[in-house]
Amino acid sequence: MKTDTTACILCSRNCGLAVEIEDGKFTRIKGDEAHPLSKGYICQKAARLTHYQSHQDRLKYPLQRQADGSFVRVSWDAALRDIAQRLVSLRSQHGGSCFAFVGGGGQGNHLGGAYSRQLLSAMNSRYAYSALGQEKTGDFWVNGRLFGRQTCHTTEDVEHAEYVLFIGTNPFQAHGIPNARDTLRDLKNDPARTMVVIDPRRSETAKLADIHLQLRPGTDAYLLSAMLSIIVREGLHDKEFLAAHCTGFAEVEKELLAIPVAEYAQRADIALADVERVARGFAAARSACVRIDLGIQQTLHTTLNGYLEKLLYLLTGNFGKKGGNNLHSFLLPILGHTDERKTVKGKSLQRTAHHKMHPIGGIYPPNILPDEILHSGEDRVRAVFVDSANPLLTYADSQAYAQAFQKLELLVVVDVAMTETARFAHYILPASSQFEKWEATGFNLEFPENTFHLRHPLFPAPDETKAEPEIYTLLLELMGVIPLRFPLLERMAKLEPKASAHLLYMGALGATLALHPQWQKYAASIVYRTLGKALPNGAAAAAPLLPLAIQYATTHFAAVRRAGHQGNRLTLGTALFRAILQQRSGTVLSIHEFQDTWSLIKTPDRKVQLAIPEMFQELRALQTEAPPGAEFPFILMAGERRSYNANQIYRDPSWRRTDPHGSMRMHPDDASQLGLANGATAVCTSARDSIRVVIEVDDSVRRGMVTLPHGYGMRYQGSDPIGPELNRLTSGAHCDPRSRTPFHKYLPVHIHKVPDVSA
Repeated sequence: MKTDTTACILCSRNCGLAVEIEDGKFTRIKGDEAHPLSKGYICQKAARLTHYQSHQDRLKYPLQRQADGSFVRVSWDAALRDIAQRLVSLRSQHGGSCFAFVGGGGQGNHLGGAYSRQLLSAMNSRYAYSALGQEKTGDFWVNGRLFGRQTCHTTEDVEHAEYVLFIGTNPFQAHGIPNARDTLRDLKNDPARTMVVIDPRRSETAKLADIHLQLRPGTDAYLLSAMLSIIVREGLHDKEFLAAHCTGFAEVEKELLAIPVAEYAQRADIALADVERVARGFAAARSACVRIDLGIQQTLHTTLNGYLEKLLYLLTGNFGKKGGNNLHSFLLPILGHTDERKTVKGKSLQRTAHHKMHPIGGIYPPNILPDEILHSGEDRVRAVFVDSANPLLTYADSQAYAQAFQKLELLVVVDVAMTETARFAHYILPASSQFEKWEATGFNLEFPENTFHLRHPLFPAPDETKAEPEIYTLLLELMGVIPLRFPLLERMAKLEPKASAHLLYMGALGATLALHPQWQKYAASIVYRTLGKALPNGAAAAAPLLPLAIQYATTHFAAVRRAGHQGNRLTLGTALFRAILQQRSGTVLSIHEFQDTWSLIKTPDRKVQLAIPEMFQELRALQTEAPPGAEFPFILMAGERRSYNANQIYRDPSWRRTDPHGSMRMHPDDASQLGLANGATAVCTSARDSIRVVIEVDDSVRRGMVTLPHGYGMRYQGSDPIGPELNRLTSGAHCDPRSRTPFHKYLPVHIHKVPDVSA
């Protein structure tokens, strides 16, 4: 038996773990008290990570699909050579628009993402689709308009806020904030602080709250705009803050004063007195912050919701301060900036062939991909790489994805398991698990103190699996976009890896890329092949962190020094890189001061640009929007987070201690009216399709509302689907018109009792 440290890979928190390992398996998992962020915190999901590492659906060697749909074992060399040849041929015949990349990264697999995205450059394509594109791009779009770039991402200081507003989020189950359950209990037990939850369900977090506004599903924009109108009508906005740090308030004020507050409160089905109470309480607090999640990001008015929740803390001056909302730094660049208004050399940013959709944050929305494959044009997508993703189950409209994948000329899946998507692939390439390789997450989203945790391998990888850096570097070499050797860089990398040696290497790298600018897009693989060989303990995959650490230390010099890293303007970045390599429980990257927030804003004048004309148009449209019809009597919230569901890296259903069916929660009165009891089977029908569900009678949901969890519907060891296949019910067209984010939290459905066949 041995003890070691690592991190959880199930959600964006990536809490530190202390583990015991025996005979190649986890025998005990607990929180790592030395982790600088989580400090020993752990939830019940992380404690069962052995179900990810050790299960029967693991892929052990490359597979090639045969004409009859079966798979045969092939060598890595044969698979990669054929894939490379076919990619080059497709690029030559049809251009870069024929290729799309899906996924890449997963919850804590972001080093691999740095290598996989190079394939887009090799194919001259920008078509990157990922889960962020069906969750967060509406938020990124608003950030770009407010703060100057879509990479300006906000966080919230829940731990120090006097007044906390949770909107469309259930941190008790979904986490998303530091040490969620401990933090929530501290909030609840402090009489000087107030916790408000806005959610159609009386969630676990709502049960702890001081105030719960249980609004009608899909009416968040009405409630939030009514609260904002009250704030400006009563002069509760922070005039001094707005004058010093924002532009466009007069235009925003004009729009908000036109809001019919009482009518909107009624539309949301919340008593006007409660709306006023929360608006006034939030505005009057010495410090207040807002935490949101998919509940308002995957429902009606997705992008507008993101704008309104940001106005709450901006208009009240709760930005750039302790206990408020803030911007933060990034070490790994997990998203980019792609403003659809901008042109490059006179041309607009690359739009898709069929939908003419632009990227947001460098990402395209998965909702549109099936159409981009299925349309009849010469410029359709013909080849797709899927990495660390299972779009057939997790993206909207499973039927459309199945049809589209069958039309592709090449589908390659890189994964650790035989997923539902993998069964449609021409080639399946087995990746090492996240505990069998060097890895890290890019979700270091904290402020003022930010951390980074480079995870070392805990287990040897099965013989015929490969880590993503090796897979994609081999492909780039076989495609001929980078050479097999870099003699100068290899010589520089062999020098003793002290600060000076790293600087010599970086100088040689800069000279090499300047001489060969066509290689610049493949710097990750070049550094991996050269510097990577010289890093200790086989940490080659971490080599690209050296230039990123240098860039981070240059940009945030004082904050990195404040975190205890030593060095001057030339050497601080290499010192930070060595600390990242050496600290097995993670390291504090930087400690900012709250006034640094204004340096993180990317507008020319470093002020927040409050007036967004597109959002004003959507805000005005609320007044003429018709209430939902009666065609479908229930609203399904698809994708509820519960104690025993997680992302799809958990395939073996035996990990669940409760809720094996992924039951549908329904209000007792609705269940009684339909003649349904606990454990009864019903049919849930949307405009797209029908699935069978098991009923759980639960008064935490409103009447007319039902919920189903995500993370089900998988076929483990070739079984029938286990639990609800949610995305058989969803349609790619049921989405936000601006960001194309699916309305998973607002899906109109019918529910019918299954007849008793025996009777």
